[in-house]
Amino acid sequence: MNVALGTILLLVPLLYALAWAWLRQGLVRELKDSLCAQNKPFFGTKESTCTHNIPLGGLDKNQLGEAASGTPHHSAGLGKPAASTIAEATASGTAVGAIQTPLFSVLVAARNEADSLPSLLQALRRQHLPAACFEVLIADDHSTDDTAAVVAAAAAEAPRSVRLVQLPPGLTGKKAALAAAEAQARAPWVVCTDADCRPGPGWLVAYADLLAGQPDLHFISGPVRLTPGGAWFDGVLGLEFAGLVGVGAACIARGRPTMCNGANLAFRRSTFHEVGGYADNQGLASGDDEFLLHKMHQHYPAGVRFLADARAVVDTPAPATLRTLLRQRVRWASKWPHYRTSAPRQLALLVLGANISLALGLGLALAWQALAPWVAAGWVFKLGADAWLLRPVLALLQRPRWLVWLLPLQLLYAPYALAVGLAGQRGGYRWKDRQVR
Repeated sequence: MNVALGTILLLVPLLYALAWAWLRQGLVRELKDSLCAQNKPFFGTKESTCTHNIPLGGLDKNQLGEAASGTPHHSAGLGKPAASTIAEATASGTAVGAIQTPLFSVLVAARNEADSLPSLLQALRRQHLPAACFEVLIADDHSTDDTAAVVAAAAAEAPRSVRLVQLPPGLTGKKAALAAAEAQARAPWVVCTDADCRPGPGWLVAYADLLAGQPDLHFISGPVRLTPGGAWFDGVLGLEFAGLVGVGAACIARGRPTMCNGANLAFRRSTFHEVGGYADNQGLASGDDEFLLHKMHQHYPAGVRFLADARAVVDTPAPATLRTLLRQRVRWASKWPHYRTSAPRQLALLVLGANISLALGLGLALAWQALAPWVAAGWVFKLGADAWLLRPVLALLQRPRWLVWLLPLQLLYAPYALAVGLAGQRGGYRWKDRQVR
């Protein structure tokens, strides 16, 4: 009896560990390929990961150090891949006024973000990519604060670089805002972030470098890092968020995309229209990122990539309160029934099953001590797999010390995931001062 029950309790964590080992292999390969293109060593090694000479992408070795420290450099310092991509894009672009077509259109959907936008605009001004190579379109989703005034002031200072897009009456939500901004974009590629995010100075150069080496891409998912907001759960939440980034990247590397984050992604505009944009999920408040990822992968399986580049990390603030956190996660979970691919559902069930198995096993072990070795083995498999997958992700995000929060996260995760998953299926929640159905 004990052996049979122990085997059952151990089975799901074991399957979880095997799946994570498979995903980690794809993730590490993706990270090595990216670091090799930059001629940088792979986490902790002294030698370059390259066995042949590859030109540095975007910045030379000295400038890579500057990018990490946030020190700006002149556009003349762009390496050959990014510089050639920019030159080709501007040379072949269609003249609009006195400038050529930009390489990137940065799209931001904003609702009541007057306090956050100045910092984002400042971060965009500090981009290492020359200002002529990108434009910024901020779509105001019927804000009740000074969001439109903040953007209008920035546009007045730099009319060729920043534009305000007003969402017309009758259209609301992030997808509608992004679609309205995309309709006015001029660049062949769109890069998306959120109004409360902070991209580093090498953000757009990292995208340009990747496209210089792989011009046939259609969708790029970028890394996002949570910044502390002063709440007691910041460390736990930062680690959990890093896990989402890592698993999403690993699934893309394995050709089974599940998740990405709208705070940092890019897509080819022609492909966006080819797959129908947001048309088939316009009524859902969430999913502007993942549904598009899945559709583009369905049409172009080899055209989706994760941007495993530390210069591309975008910082997003941690939810300030537990209520805000739960509302955010319920919003994310609400799109689960609408997935049209099996990979996200399979992943969600595996994660939920492993966490429930550990929590259930812990309770049973307290009642029947003979089960303790089986339960302990399950915990070792689960925590070991998580730590193994998270280590390279945390290195990319430059937050290796977050790993100390792994055990507290595990203790909290089962009830949290179950509650959020169930709440997300109700179909209603409050977000941005709106009741969403």
